Amino acid sequence: MGGPAPLQISVGAATAGVTLVGVGPGDPELLTVAALRAIRAAAVVAYPVAQSGGDGMAAAIAAPWLLAEQRRLPLLFPMVAEAPPRIAAWHAAADALAVEVAAGLPVVLLCEGDVSLFASSSYVLLALRQRHPHCPLRLVAGVPAVCAAAATASAGGIPWPLALQSEGLLIRPTPETAGELEHLLDQAAATATNVALLKLGQRWPWVRSLLDRRGLLEGALLAQRVGWPDQLLAPASAVPSGERAYFSLLLIRQGWPAVLP
Repeated sequence: MGGPAPLQISVGAATAGVTLVGVGPGDPELLTVAALRAIRAAAVVAYPVAQSGGDGMAAAIAAPWLLAEQRRLPLLFPMVAEAPPRIAAWHAAADALAVEVAAGLPVVLLCEGDVSLFASSSYVLLALRQRHPHCPLRLVAGVPAVCAAAATASAGGIPWPLALQSEGLLIRPTPETAGELEHLLDQAAATATNVALLKLGQRWPWVRSLLDRRGLLEGALLAQRVGWPDQLLAPASAVPSGERAYFSLLLIRQGWPAVLP
């Protein structure tokens, strides 16, 4: 018995415009059919880079689906805290994409994860609407890292439903201080809300201590570089103190519904 048949993606006639495409957190297999169609129809493939000449993570994820004849367009999004260079980068990206569309070309902008959840593409969306309101634009949703982490952990023997029944789910960057996190967890416990903390990174040592003190360490899940060959998914209690990668996240559940199998 042979292997699976090659994936056939039908592509209609492409028209000039920008399509923001979510490529998921790391595994190229998590791109949607809509994402693949948009990518295959594009003459220009744009993607964020953190520095000139650098490689883009979104481009690396989508690489198996790109075509040799497609022109690459890296867009610089500096990883800095200051507002002026970030705003300038968003404006420059929007202008560069609009130039391609004005030339009659279909363009995709690749975005790691989803296009609307803490995404660089969201700033480009706003800049395009402000600076080039007549530029045709559409969005293709992607799989967020939070969802991929929960699914991968559950498939690997660590059941982690993100939300059940009337539970809430809060997705946000990790707070900067222990006091902020304590307050957030108190509110989440009072409202039966599970918490997904993004961009854990260097905060992990004090976050780990705080969770241990509150008795939440054993039930929390730490995920790092989900979908990449070096991904880490483990109970938070099994992950030692120490700085984690920037693209790491933490899932925290403080209770379960009364009605369960």
